[in-house]
Amino acid sequence: MGLRVETGLMNPDTNQYAGRGQAAFTIETIIGQAQRLERLGFDGGFAPEAGHDPFLPLMTAAQHTERVTLGTNVAIAFPRSPMVTAQIAWDLQQYSKGRFALGLGTQVKGHNVLRYSAPWTAPPGPRLRDYLLAMKAMFKSFADPANPETFEGEHYTFKLIPPFFNPGPIEYPEPPIYIAAVNKYMARLGGELCAGLRLHPVGTFEYTSSRLLPLIDEGAKRDGRTIADIDIVGAPFLATGIDEEAVAAARQEQKQHIAFYASTRTYHAVLEHHGWEDVGAKLHQLSKEGKWTELPNQITDDMLDEWAISATYDNFADEVSRRCKGVFDTVLLDLPPSLRDDDDRVEDIVAKLHAA
Repeated sequence: MGLRVETGLMNPDTNQYAGRGQAAFTIETIIGQAQRLERLGFDGGFAPEAGHDPFLPLMTAAQHTERVTLGTNVAIAFPRSPMVTAQIAWDLQQYSKGRFALGLGTQVKGHNVLRYSAPWTAPPGPRLRDYLLAMKAMFKSFADPANPETFEGEHYTFKLIPPFFNPGPIEYPEPPIYIAAVNKYMARLGGELCAGLRLHPVGTFEYTSSRLLPLIDEGAKRDGRTIADIDIVGAPFLATGIDEEAVAAARQEQKQHIAFYASTRTYHAVLEHHGWEDVGAKLHQLSKEGKWTELPNQITDDMLDEWAISATYDNFADEVSRRCKGVFDTVLLDLPPSLRDDDDRVEDIVAKLHAA
């Protein structure tokens, strides 16, 4: 069985990672991207929360597609209450005719407090656990208003759902929940409570295989499942081009992407796993100084190979399959513009990954 294949809606580009800003989107852009990814055979299209609300474009995408799964990759949980998230997820599941998947992440304390102006009241793992359990009670209450469920946890409480405020049943199952994971607690939590995990690209292939997959399986067994019941979604860094020279240029771009994430201390467990603690400290310092364009100089070619898939267009599908099968069930391809705009190549790549 081959890989499921997803791609992004409104994904950031290298200029955005390098701190040079981003282009404005239009409704026409969203419609065009959504229809195109469905036409080319992708199984899903997912919107990040990277300067734009991740839910808003999905309404338009749902209206103009018929088959693909649509979701968030990922929405930041804590600036939104569980009810706010549950309501929009419930509505999008109805409006998309059962094609919505809710992806949630916690972000780090600094971004929650200083960017979102949201309080950071507890460690993210236990808090997200309560968040998920509260939403599950809400979904059950929406589906069966006559028998509402309640939830009372340390961090969130849900005890009130008058009929006036209950959206009521929909024609489709409750939205599947995925959480972002790069550290141990979230891996176990996703295995226990979620339909799947959206693994952060900063996790290398080796780190994912040796550290995260066993923990996901451990969490799944707490719920009477195994890792085979969990959709593991990977989004590896991709360095590809028409020839080896173009691949070399793409590898340099990917160093910018990788260094951006690796500068965040929350993700340094991955660097420590590989013995790259000093690099992590240097990247963090450069980010504090706003020296975004200097970050990629800290990423060596050997380090890049742990994170990224490098291949020419002709070998790309084979290399993605070789690196991803057995690690992920679903792969999200954030393709470079030069490949993304080539319909024939992209359609061929998706078909090969489905058949691999």
